[in-house]
Amino acid sequence: MSFENTTPAATVLVVDDNPTNIQVLFDVLTGIGYRVAIAKSGEAALQRLQSYHPDIILLDVMMPGIDGFETCQRLKANSATCDIPVIFMTALSDSVDKVKGLSLGAVDYITKPIQHEEALARIRVHLQLYHSQKALAQRTTELSQTLENLKQTQVHLVQSEKMSALGQMMAGIAHEINNPMNFICGNLAPAKEYIQDLMKFLELYQECHPDPHPKIATWMKQVDLSYLREDLPKLINSLEIGSNRIRQLALSLRNFSRLDDPEFKAVDIHEGIESTLLILQHRLKASPEYPAIQLIKDYGELPMVECYPSQLNQVLMNLLSNAIDALESSWENRERSSTVDPSITIRTSLSHDNCVSISIADNGIGIPEAVHCQLFDPFFTTKPLGKGTGLGLSISHEIITKKHNGKIDCYSNPGQGTEFIVQIPVQLSDE
Repeated sequence: MSFENTTPAATVLVVDDNPTNIQVLFDVLTGIGYRVAIAKSGEAALQRLQSYHPDIILLDVMMPGIDGFETCQRLKANSATCDIPVIFMTALSDSVDKVKGLSLGAVDYITKPIQHEEALARIRVHLQLYHSQKALAQRTTELSQTLENLKQTQVHLVQSEKMSALGQMMAGIAHEINNPMNFICGNLAPAKEYIQDLMKFLELYQECHPDPHPKIATWMKQVDLSYLREDLPKLINSLEIGSNRIRQLALSLRNFSRLDDPEFKAVDIHEGIESTLLILQHRLKASPEYPAIQLIKDYGELPMVECYPSQLNQVLMNLLSNAIDALESSWENRERSSTVDPSITIRTSLSHDNCVSISIADNGIGIPEAVHCQLFDPFFTTKPLGKGTGLGLSISHEIITKKHNGKIDCYSNPGQGTEFIVQIPVQLSDE
């Protein structure tokens, strides 16, 4: 089995007070192309990290001065070094110490005496994940900036062109997320194979040598080999679950944009709602500033509906975003005695005249009656300066009434929340 370094420019910082361990790791790591930096104490490591950042840190637990746990804690408390993956090197067999290290932010641990093949496999896997995560974070930042720039030019777009641009953007984001995710998922498969090979090797060894050398028996006891064999596949499975979650988000972005579909077709309205909710999920969760928003779904039995999917999804996005904005504004201006939990209720139904009704209601601050007649006017907004362009509802009104021969109504009272009801015919061609 080959352990060639897939990232030859990677730098590994080895923090250990034992010269023998340092020399062994230095020889092994440099031998396959890694650059190796050395620190003989936690204090020295922290000082070196002020001037440069390695790609990964191998950190001994038992050291004079500040030990590995304290060193790791300081690394993770520093915004400049918190993202660097840390692998503990320890001779401790107590699982409590392992759990403590992982709880402090370490990504893995290697048990002494160090097995070269295992150490290299772990280092390689975590370097691949680290570089993939950095690439994904950088791409996400770039895409977020692109999205922000697009919002700044929003007021200059013709409505139909704006819908098309948003659809292309969503599909582009999904495509860009897929690129690094395919890299991560592609590396997880061989990582699982390598681990299975190692597990098979251990099984064969134990089968052929049921009475191992005392040194090996001691090592097996120290690392809790049975736990390692049980836990390592679970770790890889957890990585697969996280990767699949991101891929699901990318698929929802593509479903939202509907660029793979014809411009006009019959679709499942509930699928569009769910895709939009998944994209807005981060705003529904609790944050330091706002509580979690309760989501109540009351879906009726609906047939497939003929519509322009990407444009209808944009209407859903506008209405749900406005509801969340209203709830956040209500929370900021809440009465001290208020105990009402923020919530959004989504109801769908089929009327007797074969029209689909979509209701999106919040229990937020509400809209003053005096401005109801202006809600769908272009450039009118009730949001503070800089938080709204006044185009969302006007565009939504245009899409529903002109493109789908439907209607959109608003019902609201100050302090009692707001409800928007969208109605469109099931078969647009019949209208």
